[in-house]
Amino acid sequence: MHVSAVQQLIDEFSRLPGIGPRSAQRITFYMLKQTRPDALRLAQAILDAKDKVTFCTRCFNLAEGGECEICVDDRRDPHMICVVEEPKDVIALEKSRGFTGRYHVLQGALSPIDGIGADQLTIAALIRRIEPEAVEEVILCTNPNVEGDTTALYLARQLSEKFPKIKVSRLASGLPAGSDLEYADAVTLGYALGGRRLVES
Repeated sequence: MHVSAVQQLIDEFSRLPGIGPRSAQRITFYMLKQTRPDALRLAQAILDAKDKVTFCTRCFNLAEGGECEICVDDRRDPHMICVVEEPKDVIALEKSRGFTGRYHVLQGALSPIDGIGADQLTIAALIRRIEPEAVEEVILCTNPNVEGDTTALYLARQLSEKFPKIKVSRLASGLPAGSDLEYADAVTLGYALGGRRLVES
């Protein structure tokens, strides 16, 4: 039986995604072996991230301040928007170096079972960006699973009805069905972006 402070730390690590009880215990005992300055540095990094990191006012990617680094980069193509579910998907796609436009992060995917509808996502904000930014193509890069496909079809219909002249495409094959973008390697993502196809609404 662990002392209360140790057990509390194990419990907190266990709450992290992908960390089971055994992994949480290993991390805890590793942290207890570190010096106090090491522990304080980790704690301060967590607090700094919580205090400084917000969501971009334009695309809802992670940012420190108003807009994220991608939105303020003049070298990015403003006429192409890549729509993803989470900020971690932006990181995965950026590693592929296959996309030079801008992003829009939905902050999730449609999932009626979980009570997540269009109003809980940033779909309305995406629609508001199309005309002011003269968007010519929207690439739907939601995850290739039931929720991601449902979200992509919903977005394709909405965009086609409101903006019939813009091109709406979806990631091509190359990503295994049922997987998440964050686990795909850079080469696979590069092929998927390069071979994207139009979405029939």
